[in-house]
Amino acid sequence: MSGRTEGGAIERHPAGIPLICLVTSLILLPTPAFAHASDRGHVLLLPTGYYLVGGAFAVAISFLVLALLPADSLDRFWRRRLPLFAFGDALRTAAGLISFAGFATLIAAGFFGTRDPLSNPLPLVIWTLLWAGGTLLQGVFGDLWSWLNPWYGPWRLASRLFGAEDEGVWRLPRWLGCWPAVILFFAFAWFELIDPAPDDPARLALAAGLYWLFSFLAMLAFGYRNWSRSGEFLTIFFSMVARFALVERNQDGRLALCWPGAKLLAAEPLPTSGIAFLLLALSSVSFDGLSKTFFWLGLFGINPLEFPGRTALIGSGTFGLILTFALLAAVFLLAVWLSQRLAGSDHTLAQATGLLVWSIVPIALAYHVAHYLTALLVDGQYALAALSDPFALGWDLFGTADMQIEAGIVAGADSAWWLWNVQAGAIILGHVLAVLVAHGFAWLHPQPARAALSQFPLTLLMIAYTVFGLWLLATPTA
Repeated sequence: MSGRTEGGAIERHPAGIPLICLVTSLILLPTPAFAHASDRGHVLLLPTGYYLVGGAFAVAISFLVLALLPADSLDRFWRRRLPLFAFGDALRTAAGLISFAGFATLIAAGFFGTRDPLSNPLPLVIWTLLWAGGTLLQGVFGDLWSWLNPWYGPWRLASRLFGAEDEGVWRLPRWLGCWPAVILFFAFAWFELIDPAPDDPARLALAAGLYWLFSFLAMLAFGYRNWSRSGEFLTIFFSMVARFALVERNQDGRLALCWPGAKLLAAEPLPTSGIAFLLLALSSVSFDGLSKTFFWLGLFGINPLEFPGRTALIGSGTFGLILTFALLAAVFLLAVWLSQRLAGSDHTLAQATGLLVWSIVPIALAYHVAHYLTALLVDGQYALAALSDPFALGWDLFGTADMQIEAGIVAGADSAWWLWNVQAGAIILGHVLAVLVAHGFAWLHPQPARAALSQFPLTLLMIAYTVFGLWLLATPTA
């Protein structure tokens, strides 16, 4: 999810994690505009129509193949594991304390370092290395965030020093679910996509610091585990993505290798709040791409070649963010409802939706990779340079302060070709894997014919979303 600052300057990915009340106050602060190099700088001239048809065809073929395979063979496929080794909690606490020290250094750099977001490590590390790269690592290697988040170490230390209970002082009502995380994630997405200047390092440091303090106090009050499952949206998002990963961690701490997406089939049905959270994660990335297209700007009478600045788009952006979420939720619920009707299922709509929504995870991960690929390739280099000199004092801690930034890796015709193929391949593969995961829930309908029939509406939805995603990659953007 990238953005642009007031006046139309290209902006790198912001790093604020604001509270709801903080968003309103922050947009009133005067901030400068910043320019960045990571946004897409070319219009594709490739035969994208063939890719659109090919992507839709690939998803459709995967549905037909899975419908013909015996259910027991797929079940044996998903259950295969390769045991590895175990980790102890002491190592996790140490890693958490180191992570907190690094986070505190980033906050200090945000307040006292350079205002240039391509030289200040706070926006570069959090939004390039964490949000873009961290999500990819979570989707491949599992829940690294549970070890590296900046709350666990300080919380474990405080609980031992003061004898605090693991469950906290108060209990969260069960009906609350993860609605606090849904609200906070929406505020974060609004701040990132719509706020006029979300990449100012000092502004970011204030938002991230206050959010860390708020979450830490909530973990002391309600317990680390309880708040991480209900209110800390980064932990919830990363844990959902980690269910797709190749690495699985058992209750005894032992690691094992598994097939991608296998852990999704072992997940419990998500409540309504969990369904909303996962759909919001996907819709916000989709709207970020949509909001920059000539098509979207034309709907509001805006000439994309004379971009008026983000302040002029606050109203339309807010409307679009809500509308994209509402449309995706409505279409997904309709697809599940039709699946239930076609299969004559005895399961409730809530149970079926809570399980089948896990098939969204491969799609969300694929969109995340495709959307942030250029930022990771270019801004990742800036991050390595900035980490060597976090306060712009001429340091060279890691020998990378003067490294040459190769921005040409995402520029030119050759780069356009391979970037498009990697991004398009990620989206198509994500939807094919989503069909595979959705088919894994066929046990909802014991009869084979009904099980195959129940997948048809979801497959149509995934074909349509594949075409939409490829169109977003190919269409001209402001």
